[in-house]
Order: sequence, then C-alpha cells, then structure tokens
Amino acid sequence: MFKEFKEFIARGSVIDLAVGIIIGAAFTAIVNSLVNDVLMPPLGLLLGGIDFSNFFITLKGESHGTLKATQEAGAVVIAYGQFLNAIIKFLIVALAVFILVKQVNRFMRKKEEAAPPAPSAEVQLLGEIRDLLKK
Repeated sequence: MFKEFKEFIARGSVIDLAVGIIIGAAFTAIVNSLVNDVLMPPLGLLLGGIDFSNFFITLKGESHGTLKATQEAGAVVIAYGQFLNAIIKFLIVALAVFILVKQVNRFMRKKEEAAPPAPSAEVQLLGEIRDLLKK
C-alpha cells in the first residue's frame, strides 16, 4: 500500500495539481485584494458611497449599522453584500483562468504547427527506393 501511495504521489499529474492548488491559493489573495481594495471602492463611490460588504438583512435581533457590529451583537443576518463580492471575485478568477487557458492553447497550437512530424522510417525507405529508381 505504501509503494502504491508513493507511485501515486510521484506521478506528474498529482504534483501539477498540488502546484496548481498552491498557485490558486496565492491568486485568491490577489483577487480578494483586487476586488476589496481596487474595484469595490470606486463602484461604491459611483453608487453614492455605498459599501457592498455592509449590505445585509437582519432576520433576528437588532441592526447596528454595519454588518460586523450587527453580527457581534448576536443578530442573525443575511449578508448579501458579501455574496455580491464573492460573485465579483468568482467572475474575475473565471476570466483570468479563461485567458490563461486560451493563451496556453494558442501556444500549444503554434508549437504543433511549427514542428511538422518527421516521416516514418517506411516513408523514408520508399523515398530512397524512388530516388534510386529515378537514377
């Protein structure tokens, strides 16, 4: 069982997946900062100084103005502003992954087109026979 596990871990696809997860976690921090610190403040300003992260509905308990204060008071809330932020983050990540995959596919096609496959040994042999017959 240990040997099989070792072979499984040593496969390139598993290592690639692990690298992808680590890069994805780092990329998530960048996207969070992009949404929270760069995109949402101007969008909130355009909408009259509104902060999406503080959009919430109080189901039970008192509302205290901000989501954090209301939650700390023990109220039950639906934080739909946080959900809107999550949707925006998802769309940014999806767009980035789409662009990345599109560029990788374009690179792979160019690589395939640039290097035509070499003729097989049989084709080469037939070509040599043809050349000898011409002589």
